[in-house]
Amino acid sequence: MYLVLRNGNVLNVETGIFTKQDILIEDSRIIQIEDDIESKDSYKEINCKGKWIIPGLIDMHVHIKYPFAPLFTAAGITTVRNTAGSVIELEDLMIENPQRINPRVISADRMIDGPPGLWGETSPYNLNTDIEEEARQEVRRQVELGADFIKVYGWLNKQTMEAVVDEAKKYNKEVSCDLIHSNSVTATDAANIGIKWNEHCSGILQALFPEWTMKAPQNIWDTIDWEYPEEERVTEICRKLVSKNIILCPTMIIFDQANLLDHYWTINHPIIDRTEENEELMNQWNRLLDYPSSLKSIGIQNQYIKQIAYIYHKLGGLVVAGTDTPAGIFTFPGLALHRELMLFVESGFTEVEAIRAATVNAARALGRNDLGSIQEKTIADIVILNANPLMDIQNTMDIHLVIKGGIPLENQDIFQHIPSQEQQDMFFDELIAKFKAHQLL
Repeated sequence: MYLVLRNGNVLNVETGIFTKQDILIEDSRIIQIEDDIESKDSYKEINCKGKWIIPGLIDMHVHIKYPFAPLFTAAGITTVRNTAGSVIELEDLMIENPQRINPRVISADRMIDGPPGLWGETSPYNLNTDIEEEARQEVRRQVELGADFIKVYGWLNKQTMEAVVDEAKKYNKEVSCDLIHSNSVTATDAANIGIKWNEHCSGILQALFPEWTMKAPQNIWDTIDWEYPEEERVTEICRKLVSKNIILCPTMIIFDQANLLDHYWTINHPIIDRTEENEELMNQWNRLLDYPSSLKSIGIQNQYIKQIAYIYHKLGGLVVAGTDTPAGIFTFPGLALHRELMLFVESGFTEVEAIRAATVNAARALGRNDLGSIQEKTIADIVILNANPLMDIQNTMDIHLVIKGGIPLENQDIFQHIPSQEQQDMFFDELIAKFKAHQLL
């Protein structure tokens, strides 16, 4: 199948310049980009005059689930990086097929945490251990299962983290950390251990304020000026992380939404309408609103996270865009990444720098030169917009059409793939059986 996108303004994400060009796609790949591609009877054509064409977006921190996976694609997110979950649950979504409706999934398996485990007892989604050999065995199990990388959590002690990193290196697997709730390991500790990915800018506050943790007494919290971050000290820590080539995924939206509480960001949009039909997801978020003090402890970090992300970027560090969907409150699948790009711009990034964080820079971080840009030989993941996103970053939400692996998709095409309740029930019954077969239940 040949598809020509004709007369569109095509973004070169490297230069940040839109140029009027035609794009020729064969099956799932871009094969030609020219000013005027010759028409042929075998070509299907889409007139993109007055439209703005950008690469398919990449959400670098999600916890994707079968019931809402199609919503990412509807929002122009064609690839996601799943930072902890279950490879067993996601095995179908992880099969590489550029032309499938759901986004491409690059995933870790269950997180490795320290006892007693922030998220409860050991389960198919988390292992709690402080035994180094047990952690090494878990890495081996995850590698054999097909995990793309390994995720460690904040209650894991330093020695066991070191064992995880050492074991992962044997299989050429990178390690990601979430240190928000860490009481002993800072971001610089993790970097020195050899952990490559830092989620949520986590552990940096612990490096800045050695007496502070999420469990610190109120008088310690009160010593920190949360509204006006200490730029020099932030810069000092960021330089150390840049020297270790740490990839930073700030997920600013989870801090911002918690800071806004019941005035959280939302818009009128069909994706939000479809999200609100997911009762389980909406109940999850609404229940969190009953714990305003817990949300406040996350939200108060908002200004620091923004400044850390921007300073890290200005120092030459690699910052990628992610959302933690559906964690936190009201991280609407797909649309949360567009809000994240708005927060990038609020933090000081230019519009094109924000877009790079969700396209070419994200692809580089993943080692995928076939994603994240509109070039010959890359996968034809493309978003056609009605307005210029470099004039206003919110225009990334004004989507005319999504091209996924060379297939044009409108919302109604994508929404048809949202599973019914009966399909969801069957899926989860089968999943429980798989967990039992793997001796995880």
